[in-house]
Amino acid sequence: MNLLNVIVFIIIKDKFMRITKNEGITLLSEENLLTLGKKADEIRQKKFGNVATFIIDRNINYTNICQNECNFCAFYRRKNNKDAYLLSHEEIIEKVLEAVELGATQVMIQGGLNPELGLDYYEKMLRSIKIQFNITIHSFTATEIQYFANLEGISILETLKRLQAAGLDSLPGGGAEILVDTVRKKVSPKKISSYDWLNVMKIAHSIGMKTTATMVIGFGETLEQRIEHMEKIRNLQDETGGFRAFIMWSFQPNNTKLGGEKVSASDYMKTLAFSRIYLENIEHIQGSWVTQGERIGQLTLGFGADDLGSIMLEENVVRAAGTSHKMSMQKMINLIMYTGKIPAQRDTEYKILKTF
Repeated sequence: MNLLNVIVFIIIKDKFMRITKNEGITLLSEENLLTLGKKADEIRQKKFGNVATFIIDRNINYTNICQNECNFCAFYRRKNNKDAYLLSHEEIIEKVLEAVELGATQVMIQGGLNPELGLDYYEKMLRSIKIQFNITIHSFTATEIQYFANLEGISILETLKRLQAAGLDSLPGGGAEILVDTVRKKVSPKKISSYDWLNVMKIAHSIGMKTTATMVIGFGETLEQRIEHMEKIRNLQDETGGFRAFIMWSFQPNNTKLGGEKVSASDYMKTLAFSRIYLENIEHIQGSWVTQGERIGQLTLGFGADDLGSIMLEENVVRAAGTSHKMSMQKMINLIMYTGKIPAQRDTEYKILKTF
């Protein structure tokens, strides 16, 4: 029995065995895609049986004005750009209302680092949403949180506590990209360091605020750097248990300073399958139809993913890079059903709300 078979056998038997970084490099670089996929699916099957989930939410990007100007981002604008915008609280409330009317249980509010907005802008936004709607606010990246704190001259802990008191429920994992600073200096030199991203997440977990972890591949990073990223996520999860899910998507190079080519579907699928095996302490692995398209998104359910994320009533960041895939609730249900699995709508905490 080879190493991969031994590892998967032990995981499925609910015994603890952790792949080392060196073993991970060997598996990711040398193991066959279909073999990795099959083993990842065995683990998914043990955990979730025949159910695959999705959520209904809306991404609301409150501003595209951003001082970070990341090389991989096609969404940001400078303040004086004709396409620059800032949503009023009234406009945000209108978007939340539309989402609720379409069955959304969550909103993900994210935006650029706009130096003209103080913490009170966000606190008022959160309170106004919570007063009017029974909806989960899963919002603001670690980059935004640290920026709010620095701009306000207060600690990250105080910033998170104030936002939590105003209605913030959990944090998405955006801004992680690759948690290796040599890569980050290339793709987003003004953005927070890998330590800072992990620190914001650690502090959020310390006050009971759950988060997700993400990774973006396709920046020219090595397989070793992808595994280093996962290792940092895995170690923090050991310490805090605060990550609900791991979400991976691929860099979309169109309309960006960085440019380059998209990673292949097979590269994406292999890394996704590997993440299910390597991140044995994170419950949920999400496949990305948003960057990969619905057919590859569908395939992820056979390569370790148990969740397809949101039908995404609104999405602006990936679309700005020239990639646009649309999804309806019925299409999502059919997508899952055609894989032989039971589609289930979930909430932010991954509780099943409805099966189809």
